[in-house]
Amino acid sequence: MTKQLKRRRFLSTAGRAAAGFVILRDSRSVWGYPANERLNIAAVGVGGMGAWNLAHMAGENVEYGTGMRVKPASHPEWTGENIVALCDTDERSAAASAPRRRNPPGHALARYRQAKKFHDYRQMLDELDQEIDAVVVSTPDHTHAPASVTAMRRGKHVYSEKPGAISVFEARMLAKVAAEKQVATQLGMQIHASGNYRRIVELVRGGAIGTVKSCHIWVRSGRKPMDRPTETPPVPKGLHWDLFLGAAPYRAYHPTYSRGCGGNWQGWWDFGTGSLGNAATHYFNLPFWALKLRYPISVEAEGPPPHPEMVPERLHVRYRFPARGEMPPVTLTWTQGSQPPPVFAENDFPDWPWGVFVGTEGMLLVNYPKRMLWPAEKYAGFVPPKPSIPPSIGAELGLRPEWMAAYKHHEAWRRTSEVGHRAEWIAACKTGSPTNCHFGYSGPISEAVNLGAVAYRAGVKLDWDAENLRVANSAEANALLRKEYRSGWTL
Repeated sequence: MTKQLKRRRFLSTAGRAAAGFVILRDSRSVWGYPANERLNIAAVGVGGMGAWNLAHMAGENVEYGTGMRVKPASHPEWTGENIVALCDTDERSAAASAPRRRNPPGHALARYRQAKKFHDYRQMLDELDQEIDAVVVSTPDHTHAPASVTAMRRGKHVYSEKPGAISVFEARMLAKVAAEKQVATQLGMQIHASGNYRRIVELVRGGAIGTVKSCHIWVRSGRKPMDRPTETPPVPKGLHWDLFLGAAPYRAYHPTYSRGCGGNWQGWWDFGTGSLGNAATHYFNLPFWALKLRYPISVEAEGPPPHPEMVPERLHVRYRFPARGEMPPVTLTWTQGSQPPPVFAENDFPDWPWGVFVGTEGMLLVNYPKRMLWPAEKYAGFVPPKPSIPPSIGAELGLRPEWMAAYKHHEAWRRTSEVGHRAEWIAACKTGSPTNCHFGYSGPISEAVNLGAVAYRAGVKLDWDAENLRVANSAEANALLRKEYRSGWTL
């Protein structure tokens, strides 16, 4: 048996939670254990967030400055994982119309000189199947599921950026294939690793505000839709437009679809789901975790008349979930736009929370780093429960000098979240230890995000039959549950 085959068998077995080949005290020892083999990682999408992910995985000699930019650093290089292949449909280091672009892909392609370079992830996986252990997907949203599922079908561990899917069917397939292949997976919901999220979950489950009947989330962002451009300028040199489109329907190039050209793909239904996909995956993570949510039984949405191609500027979505054991039915609402939901309008909250848990005894205001029991006067003498959820790997690793230096511009909670979430996945790939945002957990969150979009576009309240993956009361809504892929592109 060759060394490579032995190595692949070890990593595959580790991914199935059989970690007997390496003796570790616990998963926190993974990065510091000298005998532990390094993963061979391939990346799909290496600009923007992709460069940020790569820097963490590779332990590169970089600093993470303000705005999550990767740049040359002054501190010594430390050991990370092997970056064996990079794939991006854009090979430019800069773009004339977007000179301040964050981490252009050309920078990463030049920095990891030992890695083989590709523009088509299908070709990369075909040619380097025996050399790749794990894949990091950081592309525009419409490529998350096709690339992730293709990699998992080949037995690769996968870390994907959120939302992971832009259709209900894609979200369900992520969870299904991950379970079938028993690979280590993680969705990029980094804040799950924070101590604040853990304390919020403990407060909710410990009954600090009584029985929770509803949770409300409000984001103030939103963009006004526009019609598809009619101009057809030439494709910039270095941008592989057909591969950028991937499984999405063909359309002529225009800079409004590409961040590297000064535009934004996120607002177009063919490429993303707007603020729902961008933010709700992070925010829904907290009520899904604290309230043990999985699949809603109904979803309804309100907003302006749907635009055929673009996401709305404002949107209100109401999800109803059934009882879960001793937990009663609960309602989760999502509101985007300048108009607040009633619970925000009717209470004199401070200006920082984006979420409110409403219980029979009080409320809990939340955001990434903060929490506050409400009314403040009622809870003035409240003693919180003793922490019961173990800290993230990042709480320990983040105290190492190299990470302290890398995150000198950030608060401690951000360092713990960013370091811990990715370290958790690396540990899972090597030892079979669990991840907290594996596709079995995060898939239903992505599914809920996309059900909100379906309810809005179909204009009906969805009676959701989760077991059979269908809307019981609307043929039009059922037609929106999955995307039609272009020829040559599959899950």
